[in-house]
Amino acid sequence: MKIDLTDTTASKINKALVQGRRAVGTPAVGMVLTLVIVTDEENAYDALRAASDASREHPSRTLVVIKRVSRSPRDRTQSRLDAEVRVGADAGTGETVILRLYGEVVDHAQSVVLPLLLPDAPVVVWWPVNSPIDPANDPLGALAQRRVTDTYAAEQPIEELTGRAATYTPGDTDLSWTRITPWRSMLAAALDQVSCKVTSVEVEGEEFNPSCELLAMWLADRLDVPVRRSQSSGPGLTAVRMETDCGPIVLDRADGSLATLSIQGQPDRAVALKRRETAELIAEELRRLDPDDTYASALRFGVDRLGEPSNGKAAPEASAALAADGSADAKPAAKKAPAKKAAAK
Repeated sequence: MKIDLTDTTASKINKALVQGRRAVGTPAVGMVLTLVIVTDEENAYDALRAASDASREHPSRTLVVIKRVSRSPRDRTQSRLDAEVRVGADAGTGETVILRLYGEVVDHAQSVVLPLLLPDAPVVVWWPVNSPIDPANDPLGALAQRRVTDTYAAEQPIEELTGRAATYTPGDTDLSWTRITPWRSMLAAALDQVSCKVTSVEVEGEEFNPSCELLAMWLADRLDVPVRRSQSSGPGLTAVRMETDCGPIVLDRADGSLATLSIQGQPDRAVALKRRETAELIAEELRRLDPDDTYASALRFGVDRLGEPSNGKAAPEASAALAADGSADAKPAAKKAPAKKAAAK
């Protein structure tokens, strides 16, 4: 069921939601969170489709905030809010409200969104494109427990990573980080099969792909070894090569789907490592709303430090350093001195 509202208010939108639920025979609110998507008209369809797919796993009230550009000075002084309310089959397993803001109300989107948040439910804000450099201090980001950006959509993703590190606040995360969860799990599992000391690492992937830098920073931060970033034609991440004192360990994915894991003294193995859709990435991020300390540690390592020699300190055993990162749902491990911080993802 769809209900269109023109030049409306948040109060009228809430009434339309109640009316829609009654009309489709579901008067109760069975949502587990509120997902706020801040985007433009061009990217709204793809973002909403991904959120709708993710709602099968996480039933949520989805608020899509679209800030429309006013072409004339007169239009910019005239505020207007249009809304499209979707419930039932048109909204997946949740509720969807598409908000189009015009004029001065564009600068006060939080005042429109706040009355529409589900009471006593967590709030997640996602910027598919044009995310603020400091999400926690954004008016909409301040409403959320979890703030999701995507550095891959930035014009200068590497510079964006540096800015994210400077402004990181617990609760921030990035879909470029989420994309490498299978890689981190596979590398941790590979090192768990051997008793070797890693001496150097090379991460290979396409240019302007921040997931490659994030994976390299994670490995450098966890293993305390030099990590070199090299370029390939893609797609995405293509290979990780770890030199150890008992032979190389290589995870190579040339086609974006099937990878080959090679460990010295063992037969090569084919492993599924396909590139995931945005809906899968969002669904993964919604599974846990606590701060991601592993992401924070990798991000703060810094892109400019990649390739530097290790600091000379005794690094933890390779398998132990990555073991806590073997699962996307793993809880943070306890800290132990003098080893580095335990990973959380």
